[in-house]
Amino acid sequence: MNAPLNLERLRPQIDHRHLDALEEEAIYILREVAGSFERTALLFSGGKDSCVVLRLAEKAFKRRQTDGTYAGRLPFSLMHVDTGHNFPEVIAFRDALAAGSPDTFIIAHLEDSIRRGSVRLGHALESRNAHQSVALLEAIEEYRFDCLIGGARRDEEKARAKERIFSHRDQFGQWLPKEQRPELWSLFNTRVRPGEHFRAFPISNWTELDVWLYIAREAIALPDLYYSHARQVVRRKGLLVPLGPVTPPQADESVETIRVRFRTVGDMTCTCPVQSEAASAVDVIAETLTATLSERGATRMDDRTSDSSMERRKKEGYF
Repeated sequence: MNAPLNLERLRPQIDHRHLDALEEEAIYILREVAGSFERTALLFSGGKDSCVVLRLAEKAFKRRQTDGTYAGRLPFSLMHVDTGHNFPEVIAFRDALAAGSPDTFIIAHLEDSIRRGSVRLGHALESRNAHQSVALLEAIEEYRFDCLIGGARRDEEKARAKERIFSHRDQFGQWLPKEQRPELWSLFNTRVRPGEHFRAFPISNWTELDVWLYIAREAIALPDLYYSHARQVVRRKGLLVPLGPVTPPQADESVETIRVRFRTVGDMTCTCPVQSEAASAVDVIAETLTATLSERGATRMDDRTSDSSMERRKKEGYF
């Protein structure tokens, strides 16, 4: 059996200068967004990637105070698409952040789309993850957003690896891979026609390890479920399915209580944890250094339906 990785011994060998370069690129992209578009929102899910993008936005547009906090307001709103099946820990984290922030915080509720009839569920416990596209596109139309900032990264999934940093969406909110615009020498074509919009991804070139190194360096707060905790799960299709009101065990499944953490957060019906004892960002970095699957590949049931499931959802307006 292999000995556990000792991150303290590796720490002198980890060169953080690449984080400075990634941070500089991301801040440049965020300022390009602010200078190129009139009505922008930062998509904030409460997940680790959106928390990193929020910190980058604070560095780009706010004033850092002596206590390490950032004063001022962002030049765009924050928006969360709430499926109604989000993890309670994430909703509590989002609400606490919104309550203490001077920035405008918009919540687009999927329940509103269900009441309007624009989303119809097959049954009460159906995964709502893919239906977020409808609520998102309705919010874009309501607020007339011409650009949304997201925390997607190319290393997460192969469809996302194909996407540009400035991703053009047509008047139906669709992503058309064959009509992407070239991005040569950091020059971005941000022209939009009425009804169209862009998605901008400042941390597109980051990896999961980069994100965790940055979280540790910047001491960025995250929902507690990103770290080791005891949770009831069942084993299903090679994944640990967390139990809850919308994810009950099936008749033939055995319930276990084990220590887990989440590598990504999303709809409770499709997001699974991994077994872990990592109780801090440094511990997570040590585990990430030895991971062989991306966080989506290891934890997301919705990405296992087919090889093109993510690309199909993106063409329908997904994040």
